[in-house]
Amino acid sequence: MAWSNAGPDHPKYHFKMPRFCVARRLAVAISLAVFAALSPAQAASAADTGQTAQDIVSAGRLRMQSQRLAKLYQQAGMGLQAGQALKQIDASVGEVDAEFGRLARNARKPGVQRILARSQVLWQEMRAALRERPAPTSTERVNQLADELMLHAGKLSMQIEAEGDTPVGRLLDLSSRLNMLSQRLARLYLLAQAGNRSQGVVIDIEQARKEFATGLQELDTARENSPASRDAIGLAKNQWIFFDSAISRLGVADRGDGLAVQNVVTSSERIAQVLDQAGAQYATIMR
Repeated sequence: MAWSNAGPDHPKYHFKMPRFCVARRLAVAISLAVFAALSPAQAASAADTGQTAQDIVSAGRLRMQSQRLAKLYQQAGMGLQAGQALKQIDASVGEVDAEFGRLARNARKPGVQRILARSQVLWQEMRAALRERPAPTSTERVNQLADELMLHAGKLSMQIEAEGDTPVGRLLDLSSRLNMLSQRLARLYLLAQAGNRSQGVVIDIEQARKEFATGLQELDTARENSPASRDAIGLAKNQWIFFDSAISRLGVADRGDGLAVQNVVTSSERIAQVLDQAGAQYATIMR
Protein backbone atom coordinates (compact mmCIF):
# COMPACT_ATOMS: atom_id res chain seq x y z
CA MET A 1 0.00 0.00 0.00
CA ALA A 2 1.37 3.43 -0.92
CA TRP A 3 1.35 5.81 2.07
CA SER A 4 0.44 9.46 1.70
CA ASN A 5 3.09 12.06 2.54
CA ALA A 6 0.43 14.29 4.08
CA GLY A 7 1.20 15.13 7.70
CA PRO A 8 -1.09 14.29 10.61
CA ASP A 9 -2.66 17.76 10.40
CA HIS A 10 -3.69 17.26 6.77
CA PRO A 11 -7.51 17.48 6.32
CA LYS A 12 -7.71 13.83 5.28
CA TYR A 13 -6.67 12.86 8.80
CA HIS A 14 -9.19 15.03 10.63
CA PHE A 15 -11.59 12.86 12.58
CA LYS A 16 -14.32 13.47 15.09
CA MET A 17 -14.81 11.43 18.22
CA PRO A 18 -17.81 9.13 17.68
CA ARG A 19 -21.04 10.20 19.32
CA PHE A 20 -21.35 7.27 21.70
CA CYS A 21 -24.94 8.02 22.68
CA VAL A 22 -26.04 7.93 19.01
CA ALA A 23 -24.09 4.74 18.40
CA ARG A 24 -25.63 3.18 21.48
CA ARG A 25 -29.17 4.03 20.35
CA LEU A 26 -28.47 2.53 16.94
CA ALA A 27 -27.08 -0.64 18.54
CA VAL A 28 -30.20 -0.94 20.69
CA ALA A 29 -32.47 -0.54 17.65
CA ILE A 30 -30.56 -3.22 15.75
CA SER A 31 -30.62 -5.53 18.77
CA LEU A 32 -34.40 -5.16 19.14
CA ALA A 33 -34.91 -6.05 15.49
CA VAL A 34 -32.71 -9.12 15.87
CA PHE A 35 -34.36 -10.22 19.11
CA ALA A 36 -37.79 -10.16 17.46
CA ALA A 37 -36.68 -13.06 15.23
CA LEU A 38 -35.20 -15.13 18.09
CA SER A 39 -36.67 -17.52 20.62
CA PRO A 40 -36.74 -16.27 24.25
CA ALA A 41 -33.66 -18.37 25.11
CA GLN A 42 -31.76 -17.16 22.06
CA ALA A 43 -32.73 -13.56 22.76
CA ALA A 44 -31.52 -13.84 26.36
CA SER A 45 -28.19 -15.30 25.21
CA ALA A 46 -27.77 -12.56 22.61
CA ALA A 47 -28.55 -9.91 25.22
CA ASP A 48 -25.89 -11.33 27.56
CA THR A 49 -23.32 -11.36 24.75
CA GLY A 50 -24.13 -7.79 23.82
CA GLN A 51 -23.80 -6.65 27.44
CA THR A 52 -20.47 -8.46 27.76
CA ALA A 53 -19.25 -6.65 24.63
CA GLN A 54 -20.30 -3.29 26.09
CA ASP A 55 -18.58 -4.11 29.39
CA ILE A 56 -15.34 -4.96 27.57
CA VAL A 57 -15.59 -1.63 25.76
CA SER A 58 -16.13 0.24 29.04
CA ALA A 59 -13.25 -1.50 30.83
CA GLY A 60 -11.03 -0.85 27.82
CA ARG A 61 -11.88 2.84 27.86
CA LEU A 62 -10.96 3.02 31.55
CA ARG A 63 -7.59 1.51 30.74
CA MET A 64 -7.02 3.89 27.83
CA GLN A 65 -8.22 7.00 29.68
CA SER A 66 -5.89 6.30 32.60
CA GLN A 67 -2.95 6.86 30.26
CA ARG A 68 -4.59 9.54 28.12
CA LEU A 69 -5.48 11.73 31.09
CA ALA A 70 -1.93 11.42 32.45
CA LYS A 71 -0.62 12.34 28.99
CA LEU A 72 -2.87 15.40 28.80
CA TYR A 73 -1.84 16.44 32.32
CA GLN A 74 1.84 16.11 31.37
CA GLN A 75 1.15 18.03 28.17
CA ALA A 76 -0.51 20.88 30.09
CA GLY A 77 2.40 21.02 32.52
CA MET A 78 4.83 21.40 29.61
CA GLY A 79 2.78 24.24 28.12
CA LEU A 80 1.91 22.25 24.99
CA GLN A 81 -1.56 23.41 23.94
CA ALA A 82 -2.18 23.64 27.68
CA GLY A 83 -5.61 25.26 27.48
CA GLN A 84 -6.92 22.62 25.09
CA ALA A 85 -5.37 19.81 27.14
CA LEU A 86 -7.09 21.02 30.34
CA LYS A 87 -10.45 21.21 28.54
CA GLN A 88 -9.94 17.66 27.27
CA ILE A 89 -9.20 16.52 30.83
CA ASP A 90 -12.43 18.10 32.10
CA ALA A 91 -14.47 16.40 29.36
CA SER A 92 -12.78 13.02 29.83
CA VAL A 93 -13.31 12.97 33.60
CA GLY A 94 -17.05 12.91 32.97
CA GLU A 95 -16.62 10.13 30.39
CA VAL A 96 -14.70 7.98 32.88
CA ASP A 97 -17.39 8.53 35.52
CA ALA A 98 -19.97 7.37 32.96
CA GLU A 99 -18.00 4.20 32.15
CA PHE A 100 -17.89 3.26 35.84
CA GLY A 101 -21.65 3.79 35.92
CA ARG A 102 -22.09 1.35 33.02
CA LEU A 103 -19.92 -1.22 34.77
CA ALA A 104 -21.87 -0.98 38.04
CA ARG A 105 -23.93 -4.07 37.15
CA ASN A 106 -20.75 -6.14 37.63
CA ALA A 107 -20.27 -4.94 41.22
CA ARG A 108 -21.67 -8.17 42.72
CA LYS A 109 -19.94 -10.64 40.44
CA PRO A 110 -17.39 -12.63 42.52
CA GLY A 111 -14.67 -12.55 39.86
CA VAL A 112 -15.06 -8.84 39.13
CA GLN A 113 -16.20 -7.24 42.39
CA ARG A 114 -12.81 -6.70 44.05
CA ILE A 115 -11.04 -5.49 40.89
CA LEU A 116 -13.85 -3.08 40.05
CA ALA A 117 -13.93 -1.69 43.60
CA ARG A 118 -10.16 -1.11 43.61
CA SER A 119 -10.35 0.55 40.19
CA GLN A 120 -13.02 2.93 41.51
CA VAL A 121 -10.86 3.89 44.50
CA LEU A 122 -7.87 4.55 42.26
CA TRP A 123 -10.01 6.62 39.92
CA GLN A 124 -11.30 8.83 42.73
CA GLU A 125 -7.71 9.46 43.83
CA MET A 126 -6.61 10.23 40.28
CA ARG A 127 -9.68 12.40 39.71
CA ALA A 128 -8.71 14.53 42.72
CA ALA A 129 -5.07 14.75 41.62
CA LEU A 130 -6.09 15.96 38.16
CA ARG A 131 -7.78 18.99 39.75
CA GLU A 132 -4.44 20.25 41.02
CA ARG A 133 -2.35 22.70 39.03
CA PRO A 134 0.26 20.74 37.00
CA ALA A 135 3.58 20.69 38.84
CA PRO A 136 6.40 18.14 39.19
CA THR A 137 4.95 16.63 42.40
CA SER A 138 1.36 16.42 41.15
CA THR A 139 2.49 15.08 37.76
CA GLU A 140 4.44 12.29 39.45
CA ARG A 141 1.35 11.41 41.52
CA VAL A 142 -0.91 11.40 38.45
CA ASN A 143 1.52 9.16 36.57
CA GLN A 144 1.68 6.71 39.50
CA LEU A 145 -2.09 6.50 39.81
CA ALA A 146 -2.47 6.21 36.02
CA ASP A 147 -0.28 3.10 35.94
CA GLU A 148 -2.10 1.51 38.88
CA LEU A 149 -5.48 2.18 37.29
CA MET A 150 -4.20 0.87 33.96
CA LEU A 151 -3.20 -2.44 35.56
CA HIS A 152 -6.48 -2.91 37.41
CA ALA A 153 -8.62 -1.88 34.43
CA GLY A 154 -6.62 -4.37 32.34
CA LYS A 155 -7.43 -7.16 34.81
CA LEU A 156 -11.06 -6.05 34.76
CA SER A 157 -11.17 -6.22 30.96
CA MET A 158 -9.57 -9.68 30.91
CA GLN A 159 -12.02 -11.01 33.52
CA ILE A 160 -15.03 -9.73 31.58
CA GLU A 161 -13.63 -10.90 28.24
CA ALA A 162 -13.20 -14.41 29.66
CA GLU A 163 -16.98 -14.55 30.12
CA GLY A 164 -17.50 -13.97 26.39
CA ASP A 165 -14.62 -16.17 25.24
CA THR A 166 -14.99 -15.47 21.50
CA PRO A 167 -12.39 -14.56 18.85
CA VAL A 168 -14.09 -11.19 18.35
CA GLY A 169 -14.00 -10.59 22.10
CA ARG A 170 -10.25 -11.11 21.95
CA LEU A 171 -9.95 -8.58 19.13
CA LEU A 172 -12.10 -6.13 21.07
CA ASP A 173 -9.78 -6.42 24.06
CA LEU A 174 -6.72 -6.14 21.81
CA SER A 175 -8.00 -2.98 20.13
CA SER A 176 -8.61 -1.38 23.53
CA ARG A 177 -5.14 -2.43 24.73
CA LEU A 178 -3.55 -0.89 21.65
CA ASN A 179 -5.53 2.27 22.33
CA MET A 180 -4.06 2.34 25.84
CA LEU A 181 -0.56 1.71 24.47
CA SER A 182 -0.83 4.64 22.06
CA GLN A 183 -1.62 6.94 24.99
CA ARG A 184 1.05 5.39 27.20
CA LEU A 185 3.64 5.82 24.46
CA ALA A 186 2.70 9.48 24.05
CA ARG A 187 2.89 10.04 27.81
CA LEU A 188 6.30 8.37 28.11
CA TYR A 189 7.55 10.33 25.10
CA LEU A 190 6.49 13.61 26.70
CA LEU A 191 8.19 12.58 29.94
CA ALA A 192 11.39 11.99 27.99
CA GLN A 193 11.03 15.31 26.19
CA ALA A 194 10.61 17.01 29.57
CA GLY A 195 13.98 15.64 30.62
CA ASN A 196 13.35 12.16 32.04
CA ARG A 197 15.68 10.02 29.92
CA SER A 198 16.05 7.35 32.60
CA GLN A 199 16.68 3.77 31.56
CA GLY A 200 13.26 2.75 32.82
CA VAL A 201 11.44 5.28 30.63
CA VAL A 202 13.52 4.45 27.55
CA ILE A 203 12.96 0.70 27.99
CA ASP A 204 9.22 1.19 28.55
CA ILE A 205 9.01 3.26 25.36
CA GLU A 206 10.70 0.57 23.28
CA GLN A 207 8.62 -2.25 24.75
CA ALA A 208 5.34 -0.38 24.21
CA ARG A 209 6.42 0.62 20.70
CA LYS A 210 7.14 -2.98 19.69
CA GLU A 211 3.96 -4.31 21.27
CA PHE A 212 1.85 -1.66 19.53
CA ALA A 213 3.35 -2.39 16.10
CA THR A 214 2.87 -6.16 16.54
CA GLY A 215 -0.68 -5.81 17.84
CA LEU A 216 -1.69 -3.41 15.07
CA GLN A 217 -0.50 -5.93 12.49
CA GLU A 218 -2.52 -8.67 14.23
CA LEU A 219 -5.65 -6.54 14.14
CA ASP A 220 -5.10 -5.62 10.50
CA THR A 221 -4.86 -9.25 9.40
CA ALA A 222 -7.66 -10.68 11.58
CA ARG A 223 -10.16 -12.61 9.44
CA GLU A 224 -13.03 -11.46 11.70
CA ASN A 225 -12.64 -7.86 10.50
CA SER A 226 -15.58 -6.15 8.90
CA PRO A 227 -15.00 -3.54 6.14
CA ALA A 228 -15.66 -0.78 8.71
CA SER A 229 -13.20 -2.12 11.29
CA ARG A 230 -10.57 -2.68 8.59
CA ASP A 231 -10.99 0.94 7.43
CA ALA A 232 -10.54 2.20 10.99
CA ILE A 233 -7.40 0.10 11.44
CA GLY A 234 -6.06 1.45 8.15
CA LEU A 235 -6.47 5.00 9.45
CA ALA A 236 -4.65 4.00 12.65
CA LYS A 237 -1.78 2.61 10.56
CA ASN A 238 -1.53 5.92 8.68
CA GLN A 239 -1.28 7.88 11.94
CA TRP A 240 1.21 5.37 13.35
CA ILE A 241 3.69 6.36 10.62
CA PHE A 242 3.98 9.90 12.01
CA PHE A 243 3.85 8.74 15.62
CA ASP A 244 6.51 6.08 15.21
CA SER A 245 8.76 8.40 13.23
CA ALA A 246 8.73 10.93 16.06
CA ILE A 247 9.44 8.28 18.69
CA SER A 248 12.30 6.81 16.65
CA ARG A 249 14.04 10.21 16.68
CA LEU A 250 13.85 10.58 20.44
CA GLY A 251 17.42 9.46 21.02
CA VAL A 252 18.95 11.77 18.43
CA ALA A 253 16.57 14.71 18.17
CA ASP A 254 17.04 17.84 20.20
CA ARG A 255 14.57 18.28 23.04
CA GLY A 256 13.24 21.29 21.22
CA ASP A 257 12.07 19.20 18.26
CA GLY A 258 8.69 20.89 18.08
CA LEU A 259 7.46 19.06 14.97
CA ALA A 260 8.08 15.63 16.47
CA VAL A 261 6.32 16.60 19.71
CA GLN A 262 3.37 17.99 17.77
CA ASN A 263 3.12 14.81 15.71
CA VAL A 264 2.99 12.71 18.89
CA VAL A 265 0.36 14.94 20.49
CA THR A 266 -1.94 15.02 17.45
CA SER A 267 -1.38 11.47 16.19
CA SER A 268 -1.98 9.90 19.59
CA GLU A 269 -5.37 11.61 19.81
CA ARG A 270 -6.37 10.50 16.32
CA ILE A 271 -5.22 6.94 16.93
CA ALA A 272 -7.44 6.95 20.03
CA GLN A 273 -10.39 8.02 17.89
CA VAL A 274 -10.04 5.43 15.16
CA LEU A 275 -9.16 2.52 17.45
CA ASP A 276 -12.24 3.36 19.48
CA GLN A 277 -14.20 3.13 16.24
CA ALA A 278 -12.63 -0.26 15.49
CA GLY A 279 -13.55 -1.45 18.99
CA ALA A 280 -17.12 -0.29 18.48
CA GLN A 281 -17.25 -2.37 15.30
CA TYR A 282 -15.98 -5.49 17.12
CA ALA A 283 -18.59 -4.93 19.83
CA THR A 284 -21.29 -4.76 17.13
CA ILE A 285 -20.11 -8.05 15.62
CA MET A 286 -20.32 -9.72 19.07
CA ARG A 287 -23.98 -8.73 19.51
